[in-house]
Amino acid sequence: MPADMRLQVAACLLRRGRALDHLSTGLTLLGVILGLAPLLMLPVAPIVLLLSLGIIIVGLLQKYWALRVALDADLFALMADTLHHTPQLDLALQSLGLQTANKAGRPWTERCHGALALLHKQAWLFGAQVMLTLAAIFTSFWLRFCG
Repeated sequence: MPADMRLQVAACLLRRGRALDHLSTGLTLLGVILGLAPLLMLPVAPIVLLLSLGIIIVGLLQKYWALRVALDADLFALMADTLHHTPQLDLALQSLGLQTANKAGRPWTERCHGALALLHKQAWLFGAQVMLTLAAIFTSFWLRFCG
């Protein structure tokens, strides 16, 4: 039986979430470093500390969505060759508490749209994290020059 190209393409798209996750992890670490600056006796404005907290929180939220996107990418790649095993997949997901019974038997088109919506959420969170990081950088420079 030939592989379902739609699911393979969806899996490829969902794997792009890994790159977003890696970039987000770097920004989250930057937020942690900014947040720890006062412990190293480095002067940091309170607004920059609040922005670093925002960077960390958004980074953790992005990590959650990245894990869900990665799971969907793996499942779509697996199911591309074995669509006839969809009922077994639904049972496995339900037994692990990863899917409610009312979502079983959905068409794969609907599942693809749902999974890509998760990737969009992940991308939006990464974008928010970038904006918070830029705000922290510009605020710290602005406060340094305007003192």
